[in-house]
Amino acid sequence: MDARQRSSPETLARILVIDDEPSLTRSIAALLQAHDRLIETCGSVAEALSRLNASAYDLLLLDYRLPDATGLAVMDWLISHERRESVIMISAEHSTDAAIGALRRGARDFLLKPYTADQLRHAVNNALAQRQIERNQRQARQRLESSERMHRYLVENSLDLIYTLDVDGRFSYLNQRIESLLGHSRSTLIGHHFSEIIYPEDLERARFSFNERRTGRRATSNFELRLSRSQTMEGKAPQEPVTIVLNAMGIYNRDDAQAPAHYAGTYGAARDLSGPGHDIATRQPHHDPLTRLPNRELFRDRLDLAIAQARRRKGYIAVMFIDMDRFRFVNETYGESEGDALLRAIALRLRQSLRKGDTLTRHGSDEFLALLPDVGGRDDARIIAEKILDAFRQPFSVGDSEFAATLSLGLALHPEDGSCADELIQHASVAMHQVKSTGRDAHSFFAADMHANYRQRLSLEHEFRQALSRQELELHYQPLVSISRQRITGMEALVRWRHPRHGLVAPTRFIHMAEDAGIIHEISRWVIETGCAQLANWRQDHPDLRLSTNLSARDFDHPELDLSISRALSRHGLTAGSLELEITERLLVENGERISLRMQGLRNLGVGIVIDDFGSGYSSLTHMQSCNITRLKIDRRFVQDIKPAGHHPVVSVLAGIARGFDVQLAAEGVEHKEQLHALESLGCDEMQGFLFSRPVDAEEATRILDEYRHPGLPGHLPPPALTFQLSP
Repeated sequence: MDARQRSSPETLARILVIDDEPSLTRSIAALLQAHDRLIETCGSVAEALSRLNASAYDLLLLDYRLPDATGLAVMDWLISHERRESVIMISAEHSTDAAIGALRRGARDFLLKPYTADQLRHAVNNALAQRQIERNQRQARQRLESSERMHRYLVENSLDLIYTLDVDGRFSYLNQRIESLLGHSRSTLIGHHFSEIIYPEDLERARFSFNERRTGRRATSNFELRLSRSQTMEGKAPQEPVTIVLNAMGIYNRDDAQAPAHYAGTYGAARDLSGPGHDIATRQPHHDPLTRLPNRELFRDRLDLAIAQARRRKGYIAVMFIDMDRFRFVNETYGESEGDALLRAIALRLRQSLRKGDTLTRHGSDEFLALLPDVGGRDDARIIAEKILDAFRQPFSVGDSEFAATLSLGLALHPEDGSCADELIQHASVAMHQVKSTGRDAHSFFAADMHANYRQRLSLEHEFRQALSRQELELHYQPLVSISRQRITGMEALVRWRHPRHGLVAPTRFIHMAEDAGIIHEISRWVIETGCAQLANWRQDHPDLRLSTNLSARDFDHPELDLSISRALSRHGLTAGSLELEITERLLVENGERISLRMQGLRNLGVGIVIDDFGSGYSSLTHMQSCNITRLKIDRRFVQDIKPAGHHPVVSVLAGIARGFDVQLAAEGVEHKEQLHALESLGCDEMQGFLFSRPVDAEEATRILDEYRHPGLPGHLPPPALTFQLSP
């Protein structure tokens, strides 16, 4: 029996419901019916295997008890045939054996009967979404590998001369373009000083440009220079130079995670301008070489002229600040070559959306400015902005990839929003950031109150960037208590910002800011370094004490994560087992394969891995065995639900799963003795929460450790003082 919905076969998510109760399978099919799903049903293991032999499915809803075998037989068949179908096991049995058996075989989720319609829909939606994420990740890896091969090929075969210099100005790399452009053998130039190919009359000009040490906007950009040909180059007079336009920047490395970056050499790209047929826009110093748009200097000249003309005519002009949403993701996922191709396509579509006489410039890596002279006012400018946003509803095709690009547009009008170029650009930028803070893919006109809010946000971000160097960050520590041993076994390190005016700022106000600003890695390194230093001091009197701290998703993208942790431990004479890193269950589920690989490297170091907020879904368990998880920490929401003398089915199941996977169990958010007793009865020995202590600074944490160095009273409770007097 099939429940089919209108959609093309290629886009359908195929779901097979396996249950021996026809009325139940019909209700499930009706409940899950959607335009993008095809749902089939069957009632036995034999029929299910027959269906699977004939077709592939995206998801199986599998009953544990079937007439001819358990649902585990179907999962064993999937494993033996190396199939990729996702499975949600459904069971009326409340024992943990069924859940563990299914999850060890790779089930996405485990639902207990009776379940609600919302629970079923949520589990199915999550499983299909995770399957799509994994499919996208496989495709992204393939594209990344292809992009890396293509990048190497493009660099080596580029029409531009591409080079790197060491710190002494000697060539460390040259692509093969050097031979056709100048007639030099690159093998003979490697290790030689760059001055050997500079035209003598330009040697002084090249001294600080070809050997550029600066980065960012101060680096060499569109700099015209002449190079010397080889004396033996056929068909060319040796004295005839080659004119190039040069872009170069310094390369900086860190030998140590805590050390400042040091100059390691120069990267440069030189384009030949001497031959006929080159586009005039490429040769002119007033155009961006990537997009061939007017550069900022030319844009500024035209804006100043438009302001002067508007004053004479008593008319309006508008400046539009255009930012591409989430462009960093494109560069990080697909590489700079595809990112550059996408920027060129965006520039072309923007030009086509503007009027004749408007000026467009590339203002930053993924930012553009548009000058709209002679507009009738806000309504005219709004029409142009909406036309641009409509044009970007269509995705971009770049190579074999398709990108959906959205924009955030901010507009400022002369004379009401600014009397000079700087004010108009700044106010358009403020309006653009207002759009980004309220949802993106829209436009907004500047308003005076935006400026105050934007300056406040910028001020806070600027202050936070300096918080680390000003030593305004500090760690607070919350004890982890072993009930059976009646002592403190660990401390969780929690970062706080001691703002000079606002006082103690919680991480919820600045962690996302640190991630957006790209400085979360520095914060995490500081937390680990400072925490390890404090732990080394504590372990002189408490040799078994361990430290735990949290990591964000961005930390796992940093290539030196393992190295910085290893160095911090070594620097303070700590064993790897004395440190535990906590990640949220959601982070593991959403980034499973990528995160799992990094966690395996950390476990190989000996560092412990803790799943924080455990219990929001069983999906993370599919990664637990490969990651060799140390500890599960029960989500505080489930601890809060514990009632005196009540049944605690969720916590009981979580405790059973921990036992089944042979991992330790902890709980956070413990505030009452009833919660402590219930958790202890279920085999949870380590606890954390306000019942024992709030997070406190290092001095107070040291006092707590020293006061409760030894077990106090017999019985199952920690010493009364520990239970009731540690909370400030």
